[in-house]
Amino acid sequence: MADLRRKTGPSRPLGELTEALRRGERRVTGPRLAILQVLREHRRPLSNKEVLALLPQGYCDLATVYRSMHLLRRLGLVQRFDVGDGVARHELRDAGHDGHHHHLVCRRCAQVVAIDCCLLEEVERELSRHSGYQALQHRLEFTGICPDCQQR
Repeated sequence: MADLRRKTGPSRPLGELTEALRRGERRVTGPRLAILQVLREHRRPLSNKEVLALLPQGYCDLATVYRSMHLLRRLGLVQRFDVGDGVARHELRDAGHDGHHHHLVCRRCAQVVAIDCCLLEEVERELSRHSGYQALQHRLEFTGICPDCQQR
């Protein structure tokens, strides 16, 4: 089976992201820039606490991360995910992409791995054809035990 995990590494150029902030009539502050950089470097959904932990110590507080994520979500730069554990996670949206993809979630440590492809596009088309529903959407999360937790 092919590697379905999303490609790692930076996605949208930082300049493009800061320009989107300016177009939204928002200032490009140091914390916002740092949060965007963390999201660019970690191509998986991160909780606000994880983002804070990846920032230089003392750079900003958790409330700033929450406010920044809310703003970035309103501007369409990040997408919010809930994998069923009650913790909101955010992931940078790729330019020109609707943000639709699936995840593998570890049931022990809650690590989240994004999956690059959608395995249900054909099922969605067939459901639409048979039911008459239009503009179908779906969410699918796979759960399991990650390799790190298996070794513990």
